[in-house]
Amino acid sequence: MKSTVYFMDLRATPKENLFGKIGRLLDTAGLSEIFKERDLVAVKLHFGELGNAAFVRPVFLRKIVERIRKHGGSPFLTDANTLYSGSRSDAPGHLITAIQNGFAYSVVDAPIVIADGLRGKSETAVTVNGKHFKKTYIGSEIVQADALISVAHFKGHELSGFGGAIKNLGMGSASRRGKMAQHSGVSPKVKQKKCVGCGDCIDHCSQKALSMAEEKATIDQKKCIGCGECLLICPNSAIQIQWEKSVPVFMERMVEYTAGVLKGKEDKLLNVNFITDISPACDCYSSNDAPIVRDIGVVASKDPIAIDQASVDLVNQEHGLPGSCLETNVEPGGDKFKGIYPKVDWPLQLDYAQEMGVGTREYELVKI
Repeated sequence: MKSTVYFMDLRATPKENLFGKIGRLLDTAGLSEIFKERDLVAVKLHFGELGNAAFVRPVFLRKIVERIRKHGGSPFLTDANTLYSGSRSDAPGHLITAIQNGFAYSVVDAPIVIADGLRGKSETAVTVNGKHFKKTYIGSEIVQADALISVAHFKGHELSGFGGAIKNLGMGSASRRGKMAQHSGVSPKVKQKKCVGCGDCIDHCSQKALSMAEEKATIDQKKCIGCGECLLICPNSAIQIQWEKSVPVFMERMVEYTAGVLKGKEDKLLNVNFITDISPACDCYSSNDAPIVRDIGVVASKDPIAIDQASVDLVNQEHGLPGSCLETNVEPGGDKFKGIYPKVDWPLQLDYAQEMGVGTREYELVKI
C-alpha cells in the first residue's frame, strides 16, 4: 500500500505567503491527528553547526510551532548532542549554538530541550531486536515526549548518500553512546600516496586519533570512533573508508535506531523535509558548499521512508547547478547523490527500513 507524501512548491502570492502555505501543508498532512490537547510535542531538528548556513530557517520553525499550539499541543525544539567535538557536543554549547543560529525563544516561540542532557548521557534503552542491535539508546526527552515531528533539511551526506527524515531521527535522536554504536566499524584509512602532511585532519579530530608519522597522517584505530569528520576535512581526499563493508552496516544501524525512536510513536509521528539549500554534505560541518540543485519545496508525510524516497526523486528530477561540486549525473533523472558519493549505495537504508516495518518506499505525491 502506498503512503501519501504531500508537496508544496516555493511559489507564493500576496494572498498566501510561504508561512501560510507551510501551515496548510501541515494541516493537510494530518498534524492535528498525531497528538492530543496538552501533549508534549518534540520537534526534532538540526540547529546547524556554527559557520554552517544551510539548516532550516528559524522563522519556518516558528510557523510549525504556531500550528502545533493552534491544535492544542505543547511544542519544544530538540536535538541530541554530537559525538564529534564541535559547537554542539554538550548541552551548554548546543544551546548557545542554537541561539546564535537564530533559534532564540523570541524567534521560534518555543523552548529548546537538549534530548540527551548535559553531556549526552541522558538516555533510554529501547528494544528493537534488529540485525545489529537488540537495544538502542535514545535521548530520554525524545522518548518521553508524547508526539514527534521530524523537521529535516534534505541534503547530501558522506556516509548515507543523503540526510533526510531517517537520519534526522535515527542518528540525530541517539545519545552519544547510541551515536558511537552506529559509527563503530566505520574505519577510515590514510592513503599515504595522497597525503601531503598538511595536518588539517589532526586539528579536527575530536579523539586525537590522528597524528603525524614520517610527515604523513596516521590513524590510531583504537582511538578512532568512526565519526567520518576527517573524510571531508582532508583537502586531498587522502582519507577513505572501506565503503563496501563499512557503509552498508552503518546505514542498517542507523535504520535500527530510527525504529527505536519510533517505538510507541508509530501513530504519533509527522515528518517534514525542507528540500532547500541542498548542500552536498551534512549540516554538522562548520561550512556549507554550494547547493547541487535549485530549491525545490517542502514535503510532509507520516511515513519516514516514503518522504525520503520522494525527496530523493524530486532532487534527481532536477538539473544540477553549475558551479557546484556535482560533476556527473547532472542531467534531469541522474542520481545526484551517487554523483557526489559514487561508492554509497543509498537505497540500502530505505530497503532495510522497509524490511523492519518502518514504512514503505511506495508513495503517492500530492501537491497542495
